[in-house]
Amino acid sequence: MDLLKGKTAVITGASRGIGKAIALKFAEHGADIAFSDLYYDEIAQNTEKEIAELGVKVKAYASDASSFKSSDELINNVINDFGKIDILVNNAGITKDNFLMRMSEADWDAVINVNLKSVFNLTKAVQKTMLKQRFGSIINMGSVVGIEGNAGQSNYAASKSGIFGFTKSIAQELGSRNIRVNAIAPGFIETEMTQKLPDEIKQKWINEIPLKRGGVPEDVANVTLFLASELSSYINGQVISVCGGMHT
Repeated sequence: MDLLKGKTAVITGASRGIGKAIALKFAEHGADIAFSDLYYDEIAQNTEKEIAELGVKVKAYASDASSFKSSDELINNVINDFGKIDILVNNAGITKDNFLMRMSEADWDAVINVNLKSVFNLTKAVQKTMLKQRFGSIINMGSVVGIEGNAGQSNYAASKSGIFGFTKSIAQELGSRNIRVNAIAPGFIETEMTQKLPDEIKQKWINEIPLKRGGVPEDVANVTLFLASELSSYINGQVISVCGGMHT
């Protein structure tokens, strides 16, 4: 079933982890894929090849999502290369965890710029083409930490909470033009980022999850596919948690 046949999707931060899983899932359902990461390195090149094997058009771009200039250039390049953009997934994100008393201003700014400002950058850059075609689906990647908070992650929590407020506001602004804007709040998903956590922290999180296990990137990709497709044509301005019941 090709849920995204004929669509073009832009996915930021998609060389690995959740972003890569989303790109592969979209490609499996017929979408052409434009994805970005900070560098066009060997990892990005390998992901590009993997997606191409699914028989869709794909191109990887080196782009800094925290920069409006770079984000605007990315969107313009994708339109030149693919002709249109139907779906935007704002997935780029970083962590620089520390308790507030030890958190530097640089670490605060970096997380806010990459996680939150990037969503402003890409959404503002893409809205012109989506408004013109009177169609689009924008999906912003948040976190359950943005709903519940987490000690030692005030910068990350603030960035993800900000994404939810932005999502709900832009959904109201663009809904009349048939452009839907939704967010996803993943919980404990097993990626390179979470593998770096101490074992006791990972076990504590798993103990708090009713399903008693972490999620995998494909769990998030499946919900992203739903929000990108016409299966969710009447869903707008929502935050969907993918967390095994960690947040209810």
